[in-house]
Amino acid sequence: MKKLIGLVGTNSDASTNRKLLQYMQKHFANEANIELMEIKDLPLFNKPQDKKIPDLVKEMAAKIEASDGVIISTPEYDHAIPAALANALHWLSFGVFPFVDKPVMITGASYGTLGSSRAQAQLRQILDSPELQGRIMPNSEYLLGHSLQAFDEEGALVRPYDIEKLDGLFADFLTFIELTSHLQGAHAANKLKAANFNWDNYGVEEENK
Repeated sequence: MKKLIGLVGTNSDASTNRKLLQYMQKHFANEANIELMEIKDLPLFNKPQDKKIPDLVKEMAAKIEASDGVIISTPEYDHAIPAALANALHWLSFGVFPFVDKPVMITGASYGTLGSSRAQAQLRQILDSPELQGRIMPNSEYLLGHSLQAFDEEGALVRPYDIEKLDGLFADFLTFIELTSHLQGAHAANKLKAANFNWDNYGVEEENK
């Protein structure tokens, strides 16, 4: 059975994105062990000069590193991911690099029609950055629109289309995890590249050629 992390991409106490991950945790319990991970207790990232990493960040990084894959569920604010999620990803790419070559599935719930589509597009760009280098499942979007009406009192999805779509994408994600497990030849080099990357020197070598 696959061991997955469900990263709650918000610091809100009442979020339909958390509810979506909780539903997935129960709904797919026979296929994967999904552990929910909260980000609301992380301090604000300030690129500390002493490069000291908070213990909570180390714990989160270790769990992500040990997992087979990560599901990130993000809301959308002003066409972007929440500041809390960006903050978490900043910490998780500062001295620790658990996302390098890690399979990632992106989901999102929103009160409106679009289901966090723009935030998901931005999140894909961020996860593709030199310090993160996550392996995002391609050609897949799970957009849960009108999310306040999407769950019953027990937290289960009520619209058949939403369930069918999620079932299909999750099955694809398990296959994606299996496929990417065979693509680890450059993992050590990718980790080293992430650890040694420095934006201050980015492009300098090309300019000096």
